[in-house]
Amino acid sequence: MILWEALGAVLIGLAVSYGALRWLPERYGQFRSRLLTLATGPVAALFGALLAHSVLGPGQTPATLAVSLGVAVALLSLLLRQGESPARRSATA
Repeated sequence: MILWEALGAVLIGLAVSYGALRWLPERYGQFRSRLLTLATGPVAALFGALLAHSVLGPGQTPATLAVSLGVAVALLSLLLRQGESPARRSATA
């Protein structure tokens, strides 16, 4: 059963990272590296699944996959760089 959870988590991580590369940069900014983004998604989701399986125990596959999705999204959000912002003016100027 944990093998299916691990496989599902990796597939969720790949889908999230590919989706983030495909749709997010137009709105929120650019990712630092495409390869780093594609690697972070599955690794983060697998870590989230392992953590959830350890806490919840066996037989909680939907909850485990939901936690892996949340961890993958959270860690991928840390890789976003802010888009170009207009020049800021200092308070003393």
